[in-house]
Amino acid sequence: MIKYLIFIFSFTSLVTISADAQKKTLVASASMMADMAENIAGDLVDVKYIVPRGQDPHLYKPTPSDVIMVQNADLIIINGLTFEGWIAKLIANSGTKASTKTITEGITPIQSSKYKNSFDPHAWMDVNLVQTYILNIKNALIELLPEHTETFEANFTTYSMKLKRLDSYIKNQIESIPESQRILITSHDAFEYFGRRYGLQLEAIVGISTEAEVQSSDIIRVHKVIKESRVPAIFMESTINPKILQQIAKDNNIVIGGELYADSLGDKDSPASTYLKMLKHNIDTIVNGLTRQAKAEGEKVESNTKFAYWSYVLLGLGFIIIAGFVIRKLNN
Repeated sequence: MIKYLIFIFSFTSLVTISADAQKKTLVASASMMADMAENIAGDLVDVKYIVPRGQDPHLYKPTPSDVIMVQNADLIIINGLTFEGWIAKLIANSGTKASTKTITEGITPIQSSKYKNSFDPHAWMDVNLVQTYILNIKNALIELLPEHTETFEANFTTYSMKLKRLDSYIKNQIESIPESQRILITSHDAFEYFGRRYGLQLEAIVGISTEAEVQSSDIIRVHKVIKESRVPAIFMESTINPKILQQIAKDNNIVIGGELYADSLGDKDSPASTYLKMLKHNIDTIVNGLTRQAKAEGEKVESNTKFAYWSYVLLGLGFIIIAGFVIRKLNN
């Protein structure tokens, strides 16, 4: 009996190991894309990503372990639009046989106003455009594992609905910001798609790549916008040194409205551990920062109203007391 149980256990273990060994591997360039892929693939594919959470993909330098990861991949998904300037060399050096899918395919990118033939890669900041991202991911997965088409289609539909709800949530949240205050100032120009979709004016210290150097003209421009528009808060980004932004806030006597996430998801225990959470955290932080002046003014008005009310009450009581005193004097 014991030998029989051992045989069954061993056989089951071998089947499990065999199934795991046969599981296909998808490698994404960055954590946001990996999270999208996990939502479509479920547990049918082993999803990995190259740039660790919290690191800047613009400045990332691949490691030997990245070469091995890419070499063993069955499918590679990248953002493209020069987001991962190092990825082509990494793939070539790895000798991988995996197919590579650019998941921004089908999206009309925003062209850089500063550099000819250069495009803004941060299309995932527009939740509506992520529908194209996940469509491309789904199609790539179906091509990789056609026998699981039904599952991928179902997961795609579920995640697509979540994206639509998030898109509506962001639009509704934006409405709570006074129109004159809908100005988002960040470290680098990663929010153009976000601003275009949701109606925010974007100002950044550096351009679409964090590799660009800070120009004095950009700092002067940001100072001017803050003063002329009475911007109540500016925002730092999770992957960028906030030193310059902090100095700008200090010089203008305004606050840092919070930390936004753009080029990377946050750690697993952060408020931006998934793509959906990242965008929700961003809009909640932006709204809180840009409405602080309106809230402060509202509280001031409310305080003044209460003060006026109690002043009139006390004045009325004083009048009644004086009137009563005068009447008693006259009666005497």
